[in-house]
Amino acid sequence: MNLSPLILGLTIIVVAAGLMFIFSLPSRSRPRITLRPLPALQRLRRAIGLTVENGTRLHVSIGKASIVGPNNASALIGLSTLERVSVLSSAADRSPVATSGDGSLAILSQGAMRAAFRSTNNLEQYEPRQARLTGPTPFSYIAGTLPVITDERVSTHILVGNFGPEAALLAEAAESQGAFFLAATDSIPAQAALYATAGEPLIGEELFALPAYLQPGGIHQGGLRAQDVLRWIVIATLVIGGLLALLGVVIL
Repeated sequence: MNLSPLILGLTIIVVAAGLMFIFSLPSRSRPRITLRPLPALQRLRRAIGLTVENGTRLHVSIGKASIVGPNNASALIGLSTLERVSVLSSAADRSPVATSGDGSLAILSQGAMRAAFRSTNNLEQYEPRQARLTGPTPFSYIAGTLPVITDERVSTHILVGNFGPEAALLAEAAESQGAFFLAATDSIPAQAALYATAGEPLIGEELFALPAYLQPGGIHQGGLRAQDVLRWIVIATLVIGGLLALLGVVIL
């Protein structure tokens, strides 16, 4: 068994976790981070405010990735987003609704919503049935989510997680209802489909920056700083490797 990939992977995880911890520590000497403006997220905050004012509902769909699968990073981002928007909309007359295509995500989404309502002292408004497993397969997940869009007075939709290109059906349904629709996914085919159909698509790594924009400070912004450091390390490694290959020092 070749242990080199395992050791490399563990090293990256340890370095990333260490950087996140260091950057999340409060420091007066460290310059304050300024996030790049994302108009889609600015409009999302406004849409959440309008949802509270209008007495309508907010819907967060966190995808179909298993929490123990290779795409679990997008699932964790979805859960973090669900908890934060539940806090932001806790004053609304109608509690948010969460949909997912995996049983473990459905259970964890219940916990995320419960934690959000507890933090705002509105635990009596928490409804476990508002976090739902709408289908265990890609198309049954979409079919089970469509009634949420059309029948439950939802005015703001947030898709954050792992989806297939069939998620474009949800975007079209929300568009027909005149609702705000923001989509972020780690799937390239789904990104292509949602870019053409969603009103406010996020592209690429903007998915992983979403919690930092919704909840400034702390571990989320530390994660953004860690991503920047790791990105520069990868760029430097590629450039140095290319130069060494051109000089004949190494053979790629």
